[in-house]
Amino acid sequence: MDFQEFVAGFHTMTSIMSVEKKNSGYGDIRIVAGNKKFVNMLENLYHSETVQAGTRKFIPNSLYTDFLSKDLNLEDLCYRSAILKQPIHTYVHPSGYEYWFNIYVMPIDHEDGDLCYCTYSFEQCELANIDLKTTYFMDTSADVLKTCIKLHDTKDFEQTMAEIIKDVRVICDAEVCTIMLVNFSAGTCKVLATNVREGSTLKRVTQFKNINFYDIVASWIDTIGESDCLIIKNEQDMKYISEVNNPWYLTLEEAGVDSVVMFPLRYNNEVLGYIWATNFDTKNTMRIKETLELTTFFLSSEIASYKLMQRLELISYTDLLTGVKNRNAMNNRICDIISGAEKLSEQFGVIFADLNGLKRVNDSSGHSAGDLLLKKAALHLQEAFNGNDIYRAGGDEFMIIVSDCTEEEFNEKVLALKESSKDPDNVCFAIGSYYDRSGSDIRGAMRKADENMYKDKEYYYYEFPDRKNR
Repeated sequence: MDFQEFVAGFHTMTSIMSVEKKNSGYGDIRIVAGNKKFVNMLENLYHSETVQAGTRKFIPNSLYTDFLSKDLNLEDLCYRSAILKQPIHTYVHPSGYEYWFNIYVMPIDHEDGDLCYCTYSFEQCELANIDLKTTYFMDTSADVLKTCIKLHDTKDFEQTMAEIIKDVRVICDAEVCTIMLVNFSAGTCKVLATNVREGSTLKRVTQFKNINFYDIVASWIDTIGESDCLIIKNEQDMKYISEVNNPWYLTLEEAGVDSVVMFPLRYNNEVLGYIWATNFDTKNTMRIKETLELTTFFLSSEIASYKLMQRLELISYTDLLTGVKNRNAMNNRICDIISGAEKLSEQFGVIFADLNGLKRVNDSSGHSAGDLLLKKAALHLQEAFNGNDIYRAGGDEFMIIVSDCTEEEFNEKVLALKESSKDPDNVCFAIGSYYDRSGSDIRGAMRKADENMYKDKEYYYYEFPDRKNR
């Protein structure tokens, strides 16, 4: 069969792909021939450290990896079409591209020994031009629409994410489905939402105790490469992962994972996190891929907005010098407690801590030294009241609300703070505290703690009379 003559008649960018059929799946995938548009694209797309784009010439029957990064998603499309004889229409959104690709993969009724063939055609398209009204996409569009409605109507972001991830797990018929957020600058990651099928024994990310899972997560960028997703559906794919990312493969093996479909959550070319389903229904791979492809597009936008709001809230509620919460955060919390929007435990304690000698340090050594003293003071409070909210109520005054502890435990914490912060030439607090056994009057507790703090302040001036008003 003259494949070059056959493919030359296609108007869109089209190639003929050969897939080597094996008992265990498939072997080499090659680009047998391509029309002029496809070959021009291929030769100008090629990049490496040693070969410049436009200088590498296409040779028929080249391995596709001679020109493109290895892509399990592309391989799956070619395998399904060439060997399983399935006609496929799909959309993909590759990494680093603003546009989508409209892809058609069609089986060719021709085999040459163990070689099977398919056409691979694609064109660029905008998201707005994706036609979800076709029969193939009716179920997908309905699923994506449900997600969009939930995102639009959300009042509790994390609860909405929990509902969406459950929907995705059910669509994928997976054991576990997870959304994880990543902060590459801080080197951290956290699970935003996860849903587990009842009775599943699959080991989850949070159950790996002796592994820095951020290192695993950071490696996914290179493993996925330029593809829009990663689909691991059988032993052959797992073998590939064991070769290119063995640390991750070992966690998959330990967890009992047989299959994974994973999409990066990208917004403005920034990876915000990942969504994945493990041990999913591999017989329904195409629908699952289509659903996640579009769902992640909308999820990424919502997560980007959520992270922005978190940053804005952090700035508006955090004292930027000391890192503790600011007066604005304190006032809002007090209002919430008074209004009943937040209920404290039945018993709670309040501490006011006024930093002695700040004015003296500012006057004698400059405001940079005073700022350093304030930072040290905040660290003292964070060590003494780890897990409790600490507020910088004013220039040299801090306030702490302690809940869920007994009066004895509260008094021990206050005493320990007094012992660790009585150096008149360093961190030295005037401390006032009050423990409310009824748990009903936050304003009264604050007033009494403040009064006790001023009594302690007077005692400080009694000991160091030369420092009054300094």
